[in-house]
Amino acid sequence: MAEHTAREIFITGLKNAHAMENQALSIMKPQLARVEHYPEIADRLEAHIRETNGQIKRLDEILVSLSESSSSLKDMALSMTGKMAALGHTVAGDEILKNTMANFAFEHFEIAAYRSLIAIAEYADLPALAVPLRASLEEEWAMAKWLDDNIVSVTTKFLALSEAGASAKV
Repeated sequence: MAEHTAREIFITGLKNAHAMENQALSIMKPQLARVEHYPEIADRLEAHIRETNGQIKRLDEILVSLSESSSSLKDMALSMTGKMAALGHTVAGDEILKNTMANFAFEHFEIAAYRSLIAIAEYADLPALAVPLRASLEEEWAMAKWLDDNIVSVTTKFLALSEAGASAKV
């Protein structure tokens, strides 16, 4: 078996991250379309969708600088799984809670992916390419922190709406 160079591993990781960010969009956009009683979530999802589009652009720029491109197949496959995950939560009576928990977990997955990519870039002596990845990492940390800071308030609002007989799903 041939050994893989750090550069090859980095390129694979970038393509995977590109697909991961497309998956994130396919999860967040349907959530945003369904949010009614949680304007703070809608606002944060809108902001993070913009950030995610910027992250995809950064990944594209890094790939182009390496004479590579994203993997349409990976992008499509992960987008489909994201759409299915978002659809799966729509039938839950506590959809907003499920989405909040899933988003919290997904943000930490993205954080781990970017931390790994930064380590690979540095190992492969590509420190300039780690700079845009750090920007994406900071955005993911900020979203994860926002979710962490708001899990209790979203949960209590869901409970209050439920007890009041209002539509509490989204």
